[in-house]
Formats: sequence, structure tokens, C-alpha cells
Amino acid sequence: MDARVLTISRLRPFRSSATTFGVLIGSGFRRYSTYRQATIAGSFTNIVFGFLRCYVLLAVVAGTGTQRAAGYDAEQLATYVWVGQGLLAVIGLWGWTELAERIRTGDIAADLLRPVAPVPAYLAADLGRALHAMLTRFGPPLLAGAVFFPLHVPSRWQTVPLFLLSVVLAVVICFGCRYVVNATAYWLHDARGPIMLWTLGAGVLGGLYFPLRLLPEWMTVTLWLGTPMPSLLQAPLDVIAERDPPGLQAGLVGVQACWAVLALSLAALVQRRAERKLVVQGG
Repeated sequence: MDARVLTISRLRPFRSSATTFGVLIGSGFRRYSTYRQATIAGSFTNIVFGFLRCYVLLAVVAGTGTQRAAGYDAEQLATYVWVGQGLLAVIGLWGWTELAERIRTGDIAADLLRPVAPVPAYLAADLGRALHAMLTRFGPPLLAGAVFFPLHVPSRWQTVPLFLLSVVLAVVICFGCRYVVNATAYWLHDARGPIMLWTLGAGVLGGLYFPLRLLPEWMTVTLWLGTPMPSLLQAPLDVIAERDPPGLQAGLVGVQACWAVLALSLAALVQRRAERKLVVQGG
């Protein structure tokens, strides 16, 4: 066989897989683009809670007497809050129980018969969801914050590219964690308990309710290196707020990349273990 023909034949499966993955991303985007009223309502809710969070953290800064709290000034904290409100729907910390429900009802059997494995199929759909949220849910809270509060404007050329990469990695990490939590339904048949624990832990330990830098340094480092939680929201917010010097700013994204690989690997491992002995409800 001609070497050129052999090379093309080897590349064709990869091209096909990339095309399929792209189609699944597009389908995820179109699926969430149909929920227009939910998108508007969600943006409004995020803006309302953004005002509450912002005033609380600004009060913390004012109470320090130094106009800085945990290394953030008032503008950086305002940016932390409003960018975080915009990223809530993009990263998708909560609300995804589709896999657990399909396992409970037995519909997961249909997913296992499809030519694309469940983990990459659900990941592609989630990336489509995140892309739609980035285009529709990220801007309104950030605009509202910019109108009513002075926000920090990035001064380093690498900040915006690092932030965008950090957001993508956060979406992947969050997907991997949610997949594993949902996959407990393979053994428990009802994953509501693990999902509730995830909902609580993701908000508190992810940096949503308050910056984790307000905690003692040893605790922050332990959480950052020992769990994927700070990489969900705290990392991209610290990157865009430019709280840290450039080296540490890039290091945060590097930690996220490691957690993204681990999260997807764990999701794939759990899925393979579950497929070894799968009992479909009702038969």
C-alpha cells in the first residue's frame, strides 16, 4: 500500500472522531439555546445575588482599615464577584443529574449501545452548554457590575488568554466531578445524597461564597493541591483579578490542567468499572 494512502487511512478515524465530537458540541449548544426564558431569568437572578455578595465583600475590605483583604483591593474583589456570577452558568456547578436519572431508569443501556462512549459524548454536550452560557449568561452580570462598581481592568497581556484557558479547564474539571458523582447511581441506584454533598461542597470549597484566600494559608494550599474544588471557580477568578504575580498566575492554570486530566481519567475509570456488571432497573 502506498505510504500516502496508509497515512490518510490512519488519520481518517481521528478526523471522524473530531467531527463527531464537534457535532455533539453543536447539539449541546442548540439544546440549551431553546431555553430563552430560563436564560433571562437565570441572568437576572445572578445579578441580584451579585449585588448582595459584592456589598458583603466590599464591607470586609472597608473593615480592614488597609483597603485590602487577603491580597485583594476593592476593585479586585468586585471583579471577583461579578465575573464569578457570570461564570456560574458557564462552569455549571449545580443542577446536572441527567446521568444519574438515566441510570436509575435504565435508559443508560441505550447510551452504551451508541458508537461514542458515554464520557466523551456527555463531555461534548457539556462543552456546547458551556459555550452557550458563555455567550448569553456571562455578559449581563459583568455589565451590571461594571455599571455600578469600579472593576479591575487586566493590565497584563497574558491575563485574558490565561483566563479563557482557565475557564475551559474549569468546565472540564467540573464535568468530570459531576460525572463521577452522578455515576454513583450505578451502585446506589439513587444518587441524590452524593449530589447534595457535591452541591454544598462545590459552592463552599470552590470559592463561590467567599474567596478561599480569606482562609488560613495552610488550609488554602491544602484545598488547592489536595482537591479539585478551588480549580472550579477560585482559579479563573484569581487569574482575571490579577491577585498574584504572573508566574503564580500561570501556575494556577497549570494546577487546573493536572486536575482536568485526573477528573476525566477518574470519570472514564468509574464508567469502565460500572460497565463490568451493570444491572438495568426492571430487567
